[in-house]
Amino acid sequence: MSEMSERDAYIEKAKAQLDQWNAEIDRIEARTREASADGETALRGMVQDLHGKRDALEQRLNETRQSGELAWSDLKAGMDSACKNLSDAIEEARSRFG
Repeated sequence: MSEMSERDAYIEKAKAQLDQWNAEIDRIEARTREASADGETALRGMVQDLHGKRDALEQRLNETRQSGELAWSDLKAGMDSACKNLSDAIEEARSRFG
């Protein structure tokens, strides 16, 4: 597989995962409307954190899309880290408010 096609496959996979996480964030956000006042406050804070992590991942994804063949491998580490941060935050939200 050439470096360019590997990058493109990575970007497509990350985009698909981001779409799934966006749907999960929407489900968690919908739960805020059903939570008690105390639970709602905690959940809103968690949702804001999820949005921040999602936005950071989208920014990294855009940077990776625009990168050249040589630069994308450097950006991949940042993408991987941003993916893990968002995934962990979503998992925590699910376990606390699932």
